[in-house]
Amino acid sequence: MAIVNRLTVDGKDYFLPEPVTELKAKILDAIKSGGDYVNIPPLRSGPGIDILFSPGMPVAWTQIDVGGDHAAESESLDSLLDDDLL
Repeated sequence: MAIVNRLTVDGKDYFLPEPVTELKAKILDAIKSGGDYVNIPPLRSGPGIDILFSPGMPVAWTQIDVGGDHAAESESLDSLLDDDLL
């Protein structure tokens, strides 16, 4: 049973291996600071891609259990932010 995370940013999907806790924190920090680039690592190999995250940008996380019986669970990044930052 492997977990794959799908990060959807402005309608584009990026697939990420576990763990993503540090990446989520970097994205939240970028949004809280008014906008900044965050490097999104590749699923397998390569340099990744730098994405500019800013307040109001649509961002969503989906966790996919590959080969498991559970349905995918989604968590909106907006739910992790304080209301006064949006």
